[in-house]
Amino acid sequence: MEARISKVRATSAYRQTQVQSRSPLELVVMLYDGAIRDMTAAKAAMARRDLANKRQAMSRALAIVSELQSTLNMKEGGEVAQRLDSLYGYVNGRLLEANMHGHVGALEDAISVFTTVREAWAQIATAPAQVAAQDVA
Repeated sequence: MEARISKVRATSAYRQTQVQSRSPLELVVMLYDGAIRDMTAAKAAMARRDLANKRQAMSRALAIVSELQSTLNMKEGGEVAQRLDSLYGYVNGRLLEANMHGHVGALEDAISVFTTVREAWAQIATAPAQVAAQDVA
């Protein structure tokens, strides 16, 4: 039992260090990764008819979408923030539909949208490193 507690603490410390060492853009990519992972887990749980794991995975995915939406700076973000807000609203609706009605297609839509947007954020997150590398060369 004590070994398990120690492992949990080590994992928690690792995750905290991982988060603290990331740029804000990398953190956004990590949130997308987590949401996609949870949506995929919910889809797999739906296929197994595992309601408990589906509910947990959906809850985590919805929480991430909500967090992303709530942190948008609508005042300074302009059109980009407005479009992301609409996108998050759409994904949230698709997740709720999948959760309430068992529509796998709605869940697949959410995964597809988040995968596409995640790739764009990943490119933005690596752009400063690419620019810095060009400046050094």
